[in-house]
This record gives sequence, structure tokens and C-alpha cells, in this order.
Amino acid sequence: MKILFLHGWHSVVGGVKPSHLASAGHEVLNPKLDDDDFSIALAVAQETFDTHRPDVIVGSSRGGAVAMNISSGQTPLVLLCPAWKRWGTAKSTKRRTVILHSRGDDVIPFENSQELLLGSGLGGEALIETGADHRLADPASLSVMLWVCEVLGDGGELPPVDVTDRDQEGSVDITKSQSEGAYICDSCGEEIVIPLDISEGAAQTYVEDCPVCCNANRIHVAMFDSHIEVWAEAEQDRH
Repeated sequence: MKILFLHGWHSVVGGVKPSHLASAGHEVLNPKLDDDDFSIALAVAQETFDTHRPDVIVGSSRGGAVAMNISSGQTPLVLLCPAWKRWGTAKSTKRRTVILHSRGDDVIPFENSQELLLGSGLGGEALIETGADHRLADPASLSVMLWVCEVLGDGGELPPVDVTDRDQEGSVDITKSQSEGAYICDSCGEEIVIPLDISEGAAQTYVEDCPVCCNANRIHVAMFDSHIEVWAEAEQDRH
């Protein structure tokens, strides 16, 4: 998969986040963006996109604003604590966008991403709360970033979040301490309960046979700070 990574203000090329994506075997385009002139940064990002046509664009902080302001068609965006209120003119984002943000961010308020979510008409699954600060360089946040890139880059969609499961602060009433999850078998439609092991990481994918119909399912487990998502798809559809 080819990923265009647009770094933040005064960030270095080849930092922790693009390096994590590259370590997973993806081709990462990480151009140096001008820190002083936003229009020059836009031009560099646009030229890189037009030349290489990446499968996914990741924009971190100011790079998120750059990502929102270039012409990228239907290419999905992954925005990391996007500084869209500080730079550029775009006030909304495309449908195939996922935002990762920390409530502990003391640089870009979490509320800015909530506003962007609502202003763009996106579902609750498009805003993932993760990390403890603005950098999102902790292992869990890196894993979630990689997982989201792979889902969107492969043409998939994140599973919708049921807003009735949210508490008054907007968090889902499920935590990483839960020991079980459930998925619906893609073949027979039965609900299958499975054990969860958080030691295997924040983003897990594996194949198992349905205990009811014996057909193979590819199981996905995504562990966020506020909730856990489990879903399945037929394994044969991947070939």
C-alpha cells in the first residue's frame, strides 16, 4: 500500500509515525513541507499526490490541515489531531475520513475534531479517541493509525458506532478490561462470542472457523481508549 504522510509544523521527515507505517511494509511518501509558508506546503503536498497517487493520505496536526486543503479526490484521509482551524480554508472534510485525537491534547483541542466531525456529517466511528497527548506516538495510537490506514486503503469501512451505547461524555460504556466480544458470522448469521486478549495489541486480525457452520471468518478486533469493536468478514472474499 502507498501512503502519503504529511508531517506537522516543525516536525522532521522520517519521524515515529511514518516510520511505523513503513515498518509494516507500506511505501510511505513523506515530503518535507515548508513550515513558514502554507501555500508552499500545499504545493509540495499536491505535487507529491499528483505524481504518486497514494492509496491513503495521513495528515498530522498542521499536516492534517494540508491534507484537507489539497485536491485528492476520493482518496481517504486519516487526520491526526488536525489543526484545521489554524491553517487553510477548508472547514469540512470528505466522507472517507477518520480522525484520531487525544482528549489530553494541549496543542489542538479535542473539541476541534468533534466540531469537524459534525460539520462534515460524519458518523461517530470517524472520530477515534486515542493517546495521552498531541503526538499520538504511543504504541496503541500507532497501532490504531496503522489499522485505520489498512482498512481504508483496502477499500473498507470502519464499523459504525451505536450512539445509544455512549455515556453523557460521549464515550462508549465498554473498556479494555472486558474479556469477551462477539461477531456475526458472515456465512450463517449466528452471533459468535469470542475471548479477547489485549496483550495481542490494539489492532488484531486473524482467521477462525465458525463453530456453527464451520466456514472461515476473518476476525477483526480494534481496541480504542473508550471502546472495543469486533466484526467479521468471510475469508474467501479476501482471495
